[in-house]
Amino acid sequence: MAAKGNRPAYRCSECGWTTAKWVGRCGECQAWGSVTEVGAVSTRTTAARSVARPAIPIGDVDASRAEAQGTGVPEFDRVLGGGLVPGAVVLVAGEPGIGKSTLLLDVAGRAAREGAAGQERRVLYVSGEESAAQVRSRAERIEAMARTLYLASETDLATVLGQIEQIEPDLVVIDSVQTISSAEVEGAAGNVAQVREVAASIIATAKSRGIATLLVGHVTKDGSIAGPRVLEHLVDVVVQFEGDRHSRLRLVRAVKNRYGPTDEVGCFDLSDVGITGLADPSGLFLSNRTVAVPGTCVTVTLEGRRPLVTEVQALIDQTEMPNPRRATSGLDSSRVGMILAVLGTRARAPIGRKDVFMSTVGGVRITEPAADLALTLALASALTDQALAMGTVAFGEVGLAGELRPVTGAHRRLAEAARLGFTTAIVPPGVLGGGPVPDGLRVIEVATVLEAVQVAAGVPTR
Repeated sequence: MAAKGNRPAYRCSECGWTTAKWVGRCGECQAWGSVTEVGAVSTRTTAARSVARPAIPIGDVDASRAEAQGTGVPEFDRVLGGGLVPGAVVLVAGEPGIGKSTLLLDVAGRAAREGAAGQERRVLYVSGEESAAQVRSRAERIEAMARTLYLASETDLATVLGQIEQIEPDLVVIDSVQTISSAEVEGAAGNVAQVREVAASIIATAKSRGIATLLVGHVTKDGSIAGPRVLEHLVDVVVQFEGDRHSRLRLVRAVKNRYGPTDEVGCFDLSDVGITGLADPSGLFLSNRTVAVPGTCVTVTLEGRRPLVTEVQALIDQTEMPNPRRATSGLDSSRVGMILAVLGTRARAPIGRKDVFMSTVGGVRITEPAADLALTLALASALTDQALAMGTVAFGEVGLAGELRPVTGAHRRLAEAARLGFTTAIVPPGVLGGGPVPDGLRVIEVATVLEAVQVAAGVPTR
């Protein structure tokens, strides 16, 4: 029998979770077949005789070392929380061909140019998927050329670390972490052991030298980041690159951020000449119509502190099938199903034997409950074939009892709607007493879904 302090241990290859006995499913990440024996775990570790870096009072810590430096791309800085912190490691994940390399090459070029205008700022771009000539061709096309931007086409970890030691950059971009491999670890590039070794070595170098590092990560078919789960725990920031391949709009969200908020979103326009930040993207999510159309409603969502005016569309069609279709694009299907149930039960809407199709405009995805009221009014408008008035917006959360609940940031939403020329806002109770209403905007408070449908139908169209 093994000693209690030196018994076999098992570790999950996906997230690093350890257990004293083998199990078929990881207790942390719930992955099957990922727990393997790693040897003995000793509990006889004693305190070190001397400490190289003793603990100091928190007030004596130099906070300037954690100050963010702008990358030259304001939309990317917004997501990061102001910029890149020296020594921070950022993991940028997204589907193939969505624009990750284009964005990071643009960030590298702008960061190098801004540094060259003032103090020297070196940037190293390591590509494991393309040659240096291919990267330069893209840099010329998107105008990312800079004197202090260095390119290296490498897949060997030791060579990459040697390049960092020789150039001593302020910013490193590695595209991608799954293509780099170490000769000291068995297996091909991209497997669990290789990704863990590459990430750990690069992060250790970044922390010891104070180098901001951007790592590109691939995603699996279900949209999660490929490789071991421990990769997300090791880095400081995880950024998700989203967008429809058939649309030019790209959204960047922070899933994890040790230096700033995780609810901000950056909007970009991807074209043949590069990627451009959109400081005011609200117009992209609206239809260019001059007449009212049934089945449409405009809402105002909040992405972090940024209000976005978005249009939702609904189409209802009669069907003879026993199971009507419920198709959504850019919306949470379970949320839409709940609203359909509330409409059918609380507002007596005859939608039981009808196909329902709902979508957003511009490829944006809405997950905020504040859009519930707009979805409800769009469905009611499509069902009655009566268009809402032009210049009308609606926001509010719908409850299962048919009541409307208030949402956060109501007056920021109203201000954005007024700025874009909307004249009528249908909102939950309590908004009028929470602050001043923008000039030229008529605010109508409604308490229930039935009342909202009746009010929307009574607002005269223009």
